[in-house]
Amino acid sequence: MTPIETTAWAILAIGALGLIILGYRQFSTIRRDGDIFQGEIALLGERLEAVRAARSSSDKVTAPWNGTRKFQVVNKREEKGGIYSFYLAPHDGKLPLPPFQPGQFLTFQLTIDGKSVTRCYSLSDAPNPEQYRVSIKRCLGPRGKPEIPPGLASGWFHDSVKEADILDVRAPAGGFSIDPNGGSPIVLSGSGVGLTPVLSMMNALVALNSRREVWFFYGVRNGEENMIEETVKEWRALNMPNYHIHICYSDPSDSDKPGEDFDHHSRVSVDLFKTLLPSNNFDFYTCGPGPMMEAIRDGLSDWGVPEKNVHDEAFIAVKKSVDVTASSVEFRKAGKTIQVSGAATNLLDLASEEGVDIPSGCCAGSCGTCQVALLSGKVKYDSKPEFSVESGCCLPCVCLPDGDLVLDA
Repeated sequence: MTPIETTAWAILAIGALGLIILGYRQFSTIRRDGDIFQGEIALLGERLEAVRAARSSSDKVTAPWNGTRKFQVVNKREEKGGIYSFYLAPHDGKLPLPPFQPGQFLTFQLTIDGKSVTRCYSLSDAPNPEQYRVSIKRCLGPRGKPEIPPGLASGWFHDSVKEADILDVRAPAGGFSIDPNGGSPIVLSGSGVGLTPVLSMMNALVALNSRREVWFFYGVRNGEENMIEETVKEWRALNMPNYHIHICYSDPSDSDKPGEDFDHHSRVSVDLFKTLLPSNNFDFYTCGPGPMMEAIRDGLSDWGVPEKNVHDEAFIAVKKSVDVTASSVEFRKAGKTIQVSGAATNLLDLASEEGVDIPSGCCAGSCGTCQVALLSGKVKYDSKPEFSVESGCCLPCVCLPDGDLVLDA
């Protein structure tokens, strides 16, 4: 059972128990007066109907699907900053869509120029029973490195995907998410297109009119890159006293007006948090370029924020190396064997360095795209993958060899 189904049935059970208790009390005190008797029967009927309605509502909760499901692009919208938003509805028309936790992503199984490509993109709006939205920025090659090509999938989405096109999509996944019904104070911060998962979180909180204390920080260079300019105006027009919105421009243009278009001539940083927040007693959620997330994580640690209160988007975070005991790794299908010793990030990176192609998606242990069979040996994980790994297999994107190893790759 999913957490949603478990909660729904718990509500039903409580309602049914209450109905039984009420019935016992009601009938134990029933008097002979016919009008009173009929009134109490009517009251019991109303309570029973409420329980039935709750069960009917729970039956409409749609479970996530296995494998891929076909979605149609019902709207393609150009945003600022080289970003397009894609609105997706199920091609089979079956609604409602399964709900998701704000911050999660969709995994797309694409075929580009005859090649199978898997990519993960964050959902960028509040849960909607009729459609999903992802917002994708064109990934350009690094400056001064013409040998590194621009993003294959992002370019394909921008240039080739049209409204009415059909895409193969896996169900929402990912551990970087919030419970919108939670009550703890929260800080959401994003930079560039890294805004998308925290935008989903913010939109969900606003839609629920959440009473928790929310601080929202968004950083871009200037107004030309601010994809949520109109959305911010809508939020502020709601006059929500428990929501604190701060827009940061690192390089504002002459036409950008301080206090109107942006609030701070700076980047999003822990120093800014220290200036504005009443304390460090918050849950912090951050998504943006790797260096930004690394700086915020380190800064929050120095500020004394507990590790459990710091969350960042894993599949674009900076990869950290760990020391590996001398091991031999054989990629059986590729016919290659390497010796590993010292600092390494993960098996997927080691394979890529040797020209061994292992399909991958989220690179965070969430989607399972890179799963391969372990022919012999063991692996170790820095943290337990979210994806349920099959027996005798591993996820190269988040593990390293624990001794000599043979992979079916």
